[in-house]
Amino acid sequence: MSASLRSAGSKDAVAVPVRSERAWIFQLNAQEHSTFLATFGGWALDGMDFMVYTFVISSLIDAWKLSDFKAGVLGTVPLLVSSVGGWLAGLLADRLGRARVLRYTILWFAVTAFLSGFTHSFWQLLVTRGLQGLGLGGEWAVGSVLIAEIIRGQHRGKAVGTVQAGWAVGWGLAAIFSMIMPHLPVKEPWRAMFWIGILPALLVIYIRRHVAEPEVFKNTRRVAAAIGESHFLEIFSPDQLPRVGSILRVTALTSLLAVGVQGGYYALMIWLPRFLKITYGLSVLGVGRYLLVIITGSFVGYIVSGYLADRLGRKKTLILFGVCAFLSVIPYMYMRAGNGVILLLGFPLGFFASGSFSPIGSFFTELFPSRVRASGQGFSYNFGRAIGALFPALTGLLTKKMTLGHSIAIFAMAAYLVFILATVLLPETRGTELQVCE
Repeated sequence: MSASLRSAGSKDAVAVPVRSERAWIFQLNAQEHSTFLATFGGWALDGMDFMVYTFVISSLIDAWKLSDFKAGVLGTVPLLVSSVGGWLAGLLADRLGRARVLRYTILWFAVTAFLSGFTHSFWQLLVTRGLQGLGLGGEWAVGSVLIAEIIRGQHRGKAVGTVQAGWAVGWGLAAIFSMIMPHLPVKEPWRAMFWIGILPALLVIYIRRHVAEPEVFKNTRRVAAAIGESHFLEIFSPDQLPRVGSILRVTALTSLLAVGVQGGYYALMIWLPRFLKITYGLSVLGVGRYLLVIITGSFVGYIVSGYLADRLGRKKTLILFGVCAFLSVIPYMYMRAGNGVILLLGFPLGFFASGSFSPIGSFFTELFPSRVRASGQGFSYNFGRAIGALFPALTGLLTKKMTLGHSIAIFAMAAYLVFILATVLLPETRGTELQVCE
């Protein structure tokens, strides 16, 4: 039997001997391993491309005389557009294939990020950032389903969580480039930050050569060809599913969960470099150092949360990290301690804000039936991203009436309350084996 048929996503899956003394990553078969590397790399490079903007906000405000509101809009627009990109990519992935559509979204994202480096006005950058959002939404929607369908159920939480950690790696690369940026021999160094966005295009070659479609997807397509296609609007159907209730209920609650986790994250992370600069008087180099602590916390949070998702369950882990993310915002935004204390507080802030994402990919994959899995997951996650995307712009707008730190705290803490509530109302899915025709 081929490696692809040994994955948990296959209806014909067989037990794969597990040696407890070996780390889970060394228990992956060839298909699982290549898919893991591809999705981790894709998420890392997309994280680098997207988070680059947080490091050039101050440069753009100074160069183009932008208001905080306009700077926030440039952070919000790609997230709004990504809601459309994620749903469209999910629809295509349920019909054309996960790996194929993943290649398209990564290439689109890379090219449009690169083009941002050639813009000369707010409106030009608004267009390229908006186009970039189509690829951003699609990459997560498709990549998350691909890795979750390939990896066996016993390792799904850890694998998806570790793939999510790729975002922190990409963010770290963006932070390192930001510290190099002032020393580049170009008239406007911030442009080079966007130009490095072309790098993810190289990953498309690897995916084309080494990543196959999941068996559960191929079998589902064969069944669909025999009995007829499902309609994408089925994710709003009142039809009942075992254990989880109606598909509509799943769509509504997963969308609300996604609003909370992403609204909190974007309210914090889009504005953090600006917050550190104006509150503590840090230089670009100083901001980069502080953010590296937050990024390190983020990376560890992704990994730990992924492990806990397999050990404690998706739901308990999400609630734990949501509560702690809420609490970690308070001292960071309101405590006016020494710079050393704020440096240390960055670790738990990044740990819990980012770790809140790790169980989501496996959780959503296990909640939606296979015939509309990418469509449902793509819609819910990116609907959440669209609403959460409003938070950076609203945060910037609210600074006219209060400090930036207070504005960030209001939106971030409200978002995490929504995140916790939605999670409480969803069922646990740990241990779910994916079926072909659910």
